[in-house]
Order: sequence, then C-alpha cells, then structure tokens
Amino acid sequence: MSWTWRLEDGDGAVVPSGSPVPAQPTQSDAETWLGENWRELAEQGIAQVSLLEDGRLEYGPMALSEQ
Repeated sequence: MSWTWRLEDGDGAVVPSGSPVPAQPTQSDAETWLGENWRELAEQGIAQVSLLEDGRLEYGPMALSEQ
C-alpha cells in the first residue's frame, strides 16, 4: 500500500508542489508527514489536501488553514 497527499487549490484543482510529496507506507505515516509540513505547503499556496491510498480517495479535501 502507498499513501499520498494530493495537493489542491481552493477550487480543488491539483497544484504541483515545490518539493516532492513522499509516498508513505501507512495512513498514520502520511498523516504525521502532513502534520509536520502543512504550514510550508500553505505558504506555497496549497489551500487543501486529499489523502489517497493507492490512488483511491480515502478522505478530503481538508483545508490547510489554522482556523
């Protein structure tokens, strides 16, 4: 299994990241990675993210705001 984050703008369009988003072996690892990197992603203009398991939507979109 591979867990990845799809980075999106506020309208849901996919946004390329300035740095690669690594695939993670578990959902927990992917969520930890996002917890450590969400501020940087938001600064790059990423408005929301969706979590994918092997390309299948697990959940999202989830806003990257402090509110």
